[in-house]
Amino acid sequence: MKTKLLLALLVPALYVVSSCDDPKKANNYNQETTVNQSSLNFINTAIDGGRTEVKLANVATQVSQNPRILHFAKMMITDHTKGIEELKALRKKALINPNDVLNSEHRKLIDSLSKLSGTEFDKAYMQAMVSDHEKAVDLFREETQEREASVQTLARKTLPTLEMHLDSAKAIDAALK
Repeated sequence: MKTKLLLALLVPALYVVSSCDDPKKANNYNQETTVNQSSLNFINTAIDGGRTEVKLANVATQVSQNPRILHFAKMMITDHTKGIEELKALRKKALINPNDVLNSEHRKLIDSLSKLSGTEFDKAYMQAMVSDHEKAVDLFREETQEREASVQTLARKTLPTLEMHLDSAKAIDAALK
């Protein structure tokens, strides 16, 4: 009798623990997200990238003296904060378990740029912005073909802003050389 009771209590607990690492599992352990794996990866990657852009822009507002870079950084903070909120709303609607930890590559980038100053910072920051926005444009462009309507709509809505960011970053980067 005690063994059956113990098993009855232990099995559900093991299921919850084992499902915690399953990216398709939602906040509630007995539900799954309402998006496919591709959309799930896109949402998490886009949030991570957006949060990195905001953190780097905050560093830029503290370090750079270049008016064009300061203006660009403020635009990054405004636009990417708005984008993050839209992605988080989509994530919540899709029952996706939040993962709000920056990936190690982004943490290293923020750490390395935070140690720079002057024109050395400006050049490294703008090169990072070009590279990151090229990746973001590719990511969002690919998602415009996604089958998940809500993800596709958000990607199509956001893509022109990211393309404009990329064009601005390229122009500022070229002017620094």
